[in-house]
Order: sequence, then structure tokens, then C-alpha cells
Amino acid sequence: MTSAARDTVLLDVDGTLADTTYHHALAWARAFARHDLAPPLWRVHRAIGMGGDKLVAMVAGDDVERDLGDAVRERWEVEYEHLLPEIVLLDGARDMVMALHERGLRIALASSGKSRFTDHVIELLDLPEGVLAAVTSSEDADESKPQPDILQAALHDAGGGRALLVGDTPYDVASAARMGAPCVALRSGGFGVEELETAGAVLVADGPRDLVDSDWDELLRREPPERAEGTHAPIPH
Repeated sequence: MTSAARDTVLLDVDGTLADTTYHHALAWARAFARHDLAPPLWRVHRAIGMGGDKLVAMVAGDDVERDLGDAVRERWEVEYEHLLPEIVLLDGARDMVMALHERGLRIALASSGKSRFTDHVIELLDLPEGVLAAVTSSEDADESKPQPDILQAALHDAGGGRALLVGDTPYDVASAARMGAPCVALRSGGFGVEELETAGAVLVADGPRDLVDSDWDELLRREPPERAEGTHAPIPH
């Protein structure tokens, strides 16, 4: 018996639709600095894409998470808010979303970010009513990426059966694989082609513009490799 066809495309937001990866890294670095912590910016960048509930420990260690985790997260929100006027969409982001809609696919946003920051990107997209079947954010999941909770919530809210994810980090690849979904990965999150392919991405593209005319029927038939489930994109020490 064949599995039902995939009918839903889940879209990550930061680094996938909006050019925000390095704004997030800078906001986190400034939040750490407010508490006299100075992890190298490259280390912060390597953790962008996982949820903020995991990022502090990943970047600065378990002791910092225990003592200052919530305070650093609160400061990150303030610092990122200051950067919102600088946020722009990645080239082709709106065209990609509309191309998926015209194919009759359900489209849902599945972000690890805060809902008000996701709403800002939705405003920039300026989509016709009804294009997005669902929008979820960190508030809609118990566990953030690389766990699949946010993706599962988005698929459920969209009313879909099976999904493909478009993301930009190995954390996206892993979270998709854990719910049996393939992941198309974009380089716009700052990870390299080989790294994303090794993680298990079924296709790697530079940005949304490159996906507008993709063979989505073929991509929707793909299955994630088994190795993708264990991808954590470890930060070198």
C-alpha cells in the first residue's frame, strides 16, 4: 500500500523567507553582552535555527543556562526588536509562496521564533487572504527544533496529511526527518552546501528565487534519509 501523497509545504521563516539570520545572531550576541558574556559571534551563528530554549546552553554552557537563561532570552527579544526596521525578505520569497499556492498546495509557516516577529515577516510578504493555511511559532510547541513539535503543529493546523519542509539549517533537516518529511534547504541561513547535504537535505538551493520553478511534484515524492533524524549541527569547540 502506497503512502498518501504530500499535500503541504511547511516554510521556516527566519533565514528562509526573511534575511534575518545575522540579525538574530547579533541580537543574541548583544543579549549575552548585557550579562558580561562574550561568546564568539560565529558560535552564536552556528546555533541560529534551534529554539531559544536550547540556544543559551548550546552557546554558553549549562551553567549560564541555569543562572541566566531566561534573562538572556528576554534581552534577546529587546535587542531583536530594535533591528526589525532593517529586516527585508529574501529575493523571491513571495514569488515562491505564490508559486506553491498556485499549485494548489497547502502552505503553513512553521517558525521557532516569537509570533510577533513572524507576524512582521507576514506583513512584508503581503499575501492575498487564504494563501497561508496556518502559522505557528515557538508558542505553539513544547519542544523547539530540532524536535518536530512546531512542524507537527503547523501540519495539523493546516489540515494537511503529509508535508515537505523548506528551511535553511541542519536543525530544520533534523526536525523534518523526525516527522518523516523531506527538507529542501537554502544556503541563506549561512550553512554550506556539503553540510546541508550531509545532514540529509533532499535539495540545496541558494535562496527562494531558485525554488520558484522547481519540480515540486518530484520533491514532494522524496523521502528523508534515515541519517537526517540524528542531525544536530554540533557547534565545534
